[in-house]
Amino acid sequence: MKKIELEIVALSHSITQTHSYAVVLGEVNGLRRLPIVIGGFEAQAIAVALERMSPSRPLTHDLMKNFMLAFNVELHEVVINDLQEGIFYSKLICSSANDTVEIDSRTSDALALAVRFGCPVYTYDSILDQAGILMEDDGKKKKAQPVTTETGGSDDLKTLSLEELNALLTEVLDSEDYIRAIAIRDEIKARKTK
Repeated sequence: MKKIELEIVALSHSITQTHSYAVVLGEVNGLRRLPIVIGGFEAQAIAVALERMSPSRPLTHDLMKNFMLAFNVELHEVVINDLQEGIFYSKLICSSANDTVEIDSRTSDALALAVRFGCPVYTYDSILDQAGILMEDDGKKKKAQPVTTETGGSDDLKTLSLEELNALLTEVLDSEDYIRAIAIRDEIKARKTK
């Protein structure tokens, strides 16, 4: 089967399940999107890596990457290889000096590692046919959507002063709420460019 490369195009709250997030993967050079519901911790791990944030202590996926690098294990690609009863299954394609192995993984964990390693993510036509969404071609490249939280979404941030935003950013970084930190940081950036 031919593999189809995907990229992360959005990360946001799931509209179908409370306390969950949706990561939306887009077909590279294509119009199909693959939404996958993931947990809050996994969404945070993906967001931290996407935004190149540096937590004070390594998150679980950072630890996994450090472990793999320490033992000369490379992550070459992630393949979303199955969909059963609404659950996506993935595998990590890894190699060491002596061997190449496929390791079963939750898709959310595989994506968090893929972002950290900068490796490609693939799936198959059959999975996109089952769970994908076809976007209309408006001639514009889609850009990742901003990440907002249920409490304190991007609209609430507009009412705060720049000083209050900086204080809030420090507070959420101390509590390791990186998803909220991204929204605050983006609001601060937007104001500084005006």
